Order: sequence, then structure tokens, then C-alpha cells
Amino acid sequence: MTSEPNVDAVVLVGGKGTRLRPLTLSAPKPMLPTAGLPFLQHLLARIGAAGIKHVVLGTSFKAEVFEDYFGDGSSMGLEIDYVTETEPLGTGGGIRNVLPKLRADNVIVFNGDVLGGTDLRAVLDTHRTTEADVTMHLVRVGDPRAFGCVPTDGDGRVTDFLEKTQDPPTDQINAGCYVFRREIIEKIPAGRPVSVEREVFPGLLAEGRRVFGHVDAAYWRDMGTPEDFVRGSADLVRGIAPSPALEGPRGESLVHPGAGIAPGAVLIGGTVVGRGAEIGAGARLDGAVVFDGAVIEAGATVERSIVGFGARIGPRALVRDAVIGDGADVGARCELLRGARVWPGVALPDGGVRFSTDV
Repeated sequence: MTSEPNVDAVVLVGGKGTRLRPLTLSAPKPMLPTAGLPFLQHLLARIGAAGIKHVVLGTSFKAEVFEDYFGDGSSMGLEIDYVTETEPLGTGGGIRNVLPKLRADNVIVFNGDVLGGTDLRAVLDTHRTTEADVTMHLVRVGDPRAFGCVPTDGDGRVTDFLEKTQDPPTDQINAGCYVFRREIIEKIPAGRPVSVEREVFPGLLAEGRRVFGHVDAAYWRDMGTPEDFVRGSADLVRGIAPSPALEGPRGESLVHPGAGIAPGAVLIGGTVVGRGAEIGAGARLDGAVVFDGAVIEAGATVERSIVGFGARIGPRALVRDAVIGDGADVGARCELLRGARVWPGVALPDGGVRFSTDV
């Protein structure tokens, strides 16, 4: 294959990221730091590594943040265009909305909140060799019940498109990456919400169009929940999830320039410490995502949690499976467990929130 396939990339980044609140009150989900870089930067690096140059971002919520950061894309060797939805159009409507900016005959579309490791050139090869109208990236998972299931026949042709079901006939799920022939996008109704999963794909199957699956078992994670966000970030740090945007060796932690780590602090489990953050003596961070400028005081424990920009975790506090908003202040000896969320700027007094009786 040539190094520059005649393919455009479209990334749908219009969602509000409600499941990741309060972090997404200040930044769109694809811009949240993941292994120290905006999540979207990992995907854009993969697109560029596949030889694709032209990318269209379909934005909506806090649209200006994307252009402020990535600009015209030249710093990443890309050409980036932006199309903003004024009202939510769904996945299909979002794809149709960027049509005026598309240049190529084939378009690879990405869901902006999936962390993946699949070989994009291989997906495009499948699209080309099967002469498909649409090629869907399908990934095999252990428990497909929570996802849309997509059975295929012996030739790899998609035979059905099933919403979440308790008794899935296959372990192949829709991985949120598609290759469309341009003429298929042109047929999607304009100016109204359209779902690719519920309307476009079933319609194509009913018409007998050539819809094929590219099936693999590459790394794949939907980053929509705090648990998945923490896991995905840790997997990037440890080298379990690949990213061309990350340089240097993978390991148990990633500490960014300007961060201060006091003696005796333990950083394991794919922990990320952002720029200018401070980690106190004897603090223990296991699978923690610490954003820029946050402070973790002496003896505090942070496990599988996200600590927002400029937040502070007090001495000997315990934060486990929690999300701490930007600028929040968690007092000494507080215990925040099992999905607790602290909103931005909230201050909890020393010992003010406990799960156990001993203070």
C-alpha cells in the first residue's frame, strides 16, 4: 500500500462526557490528559502513523478548545479541519455534517472516546479488498452483552446488527471505527439526528449493500467512565496500550517535567503525575491520574482515581476509585471511596468525610 492512502479521517468529538463529570465541566472528554497528553492526541498520532494526512474533527461541546490546541494540525504533520454541530445530530448525523469538508473517496470514521491499538492500514486493506460500501472494525471481547453485537458470515460480511442483548450470538462487537465509501455518507439524511447503529447500518443491510467486518483482538477500551479512563491511561503508561504519541520507555509511572516527587513516595500501577504537580513524602499512588498542578500531601494514598487540575489531597487522606474535580481541596484523613466525586473548588475539612470510624 502507498504511504498516503486516498482516505480522509473523521473523528466525532461532540459529546458532553457526562459520565466523566466533574472533569468534563471544564474540558471536553477527548482533551482530558491521558498519560499526560490530551486523549485525542493519541488517536491523531495513530491516524498520522497510518499515512492519513487529512482529518476532520466533528465538534460540538466546547468546540473552540480543540482548535486552540491542535490548530491546523501541522505540528503533528496533519491537515485538520473543524466542523461544529449547533445541535446534537447523533453519530450518523455527525458524519453527514462534515461532508462538505471531505476530499477523499473513502473516509475512516472514529468515535472520539475509544482508546485502540488496531492496525488502521489493515482495516483499510480489508475495505479495499472486499470492495465494501462500509467496513466496520469489530473487536472480540470476553463479555459482549454490554455492547452492540455484529455477527459476520464466512466471508466476513456483516449479517446483522444487534443492540445490547443478554444472549449475544457472537463475541464480536462494534468498536466505533468505520470506513465509508463517500457515496454512502452522501445518502445519510442531512440536518436531523441520525444514528449509524440504529438507522444507517440496518438500512444498508436491508438494501443488500456490501457491509464487511474487520475483526481483530487488538487493544480496545471505551474511555467513557472514570474506571475505564483510569485503566486506559495506566495501560498507555505501562505499554499495554500502544500510542505513537508517547516517547521513551514504558513503566510503572510517568512523571512529567516540573513535577516534584518527595523521598519515600511510591508511584506504581501506571500512575501519571502531571506538570508542576507535587507528591509528598510517603504518599502512595497506585494507578492514579494526577493532572497538572495538583498536590498530594505526605502519607496520602490515591488508588485508581483521577485528581483534577490544581486539586489538593491532604495528609494521610485516602482516595480510592474516585474523581476529584479541578481545584478541590480534600482535607487530611478524609476517606473518599467507591465512585465518590468531588466537584470543582469544593473544600472538605480535615476528617470531614470518612468511611471508617477511626480518626
